[in-house]
Amino acid sequence: MNAGAWLTLAAMCALLASKRNDWRAGEWIFKPLASTGFIVSALQHGALDSAYGRAVLAALAGSWWGDVLLIPKMKRAFLAGLGAFLLGHVAFAAAFVARGVAWPVSLAVGALLCAPLALVRRWLMPHVPAAMKAPVMAYMAVITAMVSLAVGTVALRGNPYILLGAVSFYLSDLSVARDRFVVTEFNNKLWGWPLYFGAQLVLAATVAR
Repeated sequence: MNAGAWLTLAAMCALLASKRNDWRAGEWIFKPLASTGFIVSALQHGALDSAYGRAVLAALAGSWWGDVLLIPKMKRAFLAGLGAFLLGHVAFAAAFVARGVAWPVSLAVGALLCAPLALVRRWLMPHVPAAMKAPVMAYMAVITAMVSLAVGTVALRGNPYILLGAVSFYLSDLSVARDRFVVTEFNNKLWGWPLYFGAQLVLAATVAR
C-alpha cells in the first residue's frame, strides 16, 4: 500500500473512534483526511497518466466533496452531498466506459439488478421524506448503472478489483441510507465506513498500469 492508502486507513480508524465517543470535532478532522488519502493514493498510482485514471480521480473528488457535505446534519447539506456522490458515480461510470465495456453484459446485469433495486426501494422509501424521494431514487438508479458498467468493463478487459470496489461502494451506501432515514446508530458506521473507504482505495488502485 502507498502513503495515501495508509493515511485513509489511519484516519478512518480515528474517525470511527471519534464517532464512537461522540467527538464531533473528530469527524470534521478525520473524515476529510481519510478522503484526502484515497485521492493521494490514486495520484500515487498514476491517475493522471490515462483517461481512465483521470475519470477515476474526478470520481474520487466527487466522493471527497460528498464526504464533507454529509458531515453537517442539515437537509440542504445532505442533498448537496447526495448530488456530489451522484456525480462521483457518473464519473466512475464514465471511467468504465472509457476503459471499454461489454455492453450486452452490462445491460443484462442492469436488468438483474432491478430486483435488489426494487427491494431496497420497498425497504427505504417509506422512511424517506416526500421532498427527498426523487433525489434518492435518482441516486439509486445511477449507482445501479455504475455497478452494471463495472461488470461490463471487467467482462471485456479484466481486473476484478474494479468490480470489488464498485460492489463495496454500492453496499456501503446501504449503511448511509439506513443511518439517515431508518435508524441512526454507530453500528451503521462500523461496517459502512470500512466498506466505503476500502472501496475508494481499491478503485484508486485500479488506475495503476
